[in-house]
Amino acid sequence: MLSPAKLNLSLRVLSKRPDGFHEIETLMVKLPGLADEITILPADAFSFTCSDPSLATDSRNLVVKAVEALTEKSGQAQHYQIHLEKRIPHGAGLGGGSSNAATVLLALNGQLENPLPTDELHQLAAGIGSDVPFFLYAGAAWCRGRGEIIEAAPTPPDLPIVLFKPGFSVSTADAYENCLNAEPLPGVRYDSYRYAGLELVNDLEKAVFAKHRYLAELKDWLQNRRDTKAVLMSGSGSTIIAILRPKGRAEGLIHTAQKYFDANLWTWSGTL
Repeated sequence: MLSPAKLNLSLRVLSKRPDGFHEIETLMVKLPGLADEITILPADAFSFTCSDPSLATDSRNLVVKAVEALTEKSGQAQHYQIHLEKRIPHGAGLGGGSSNAATVLLALNGQLENPLPTDELHQLAAGIGSDVPFFLYAGAAWCRGRGEIIEAAPTPPDLPIVLFKPGFSVSTADAYENCLNAEPLPGVRYDSYRYAGLELVNDLEKAVFAKHRYLAELKDWLQNRRDTKAVLMSGSGSTIIAILRPKGRAEGLIHTAQKYFDANLWTWSGTL
């Protein structure tokens, strides 16, 4: 089964909450064309493997956390062999781990003698991670609170996009640490774009760019390409989204970016 990536087309950080999280409002969409693949088979005991050796396969992994949470909530042991074929880069702001957890929750809940109702599954997902509930539902959504309050949103128009991710990741905790007080870097555009009926903005950019100047330079460079209409960071980074103009050429933009920045710069192109 496929476990899709997500993009944040709008991410506003409103305030710091008493529980240590931040109050946010974000428009998230799924990218079915960019997805991990998860295989679940019956087994004598639970096991979890992953194609990416750099990822933990114990309780630090959200898939394992999801299985443990469902086992505790349902009182039923989950005897399955789960394998994750990783295609979504991790630490990229693309929600791969959260998507994996939600995909496994939905699949295993469907196999229970008495499946959890939607509201209980939602609560379980929220306890695993703030983005996990979003992946329980189809379509785009506005996510509020710390991300766990979901409201269906109209499907955005088809837009050609290119994703760029450097060889490093960004810690979500680091991104939020000083996000309300971070100073803007000179010459970098942080205000919103209005395009195709959308307001495209990410309030985490100031804090992330202050620590990772490479991303600020990448965004600034992409903003000045004739093929791009709007550029912003997805989630807490480190992926930068470039939305192309109607006649923008993804291949040429990718080739030039890899030549100018890094030949190993990870990229993906497709339709929003």
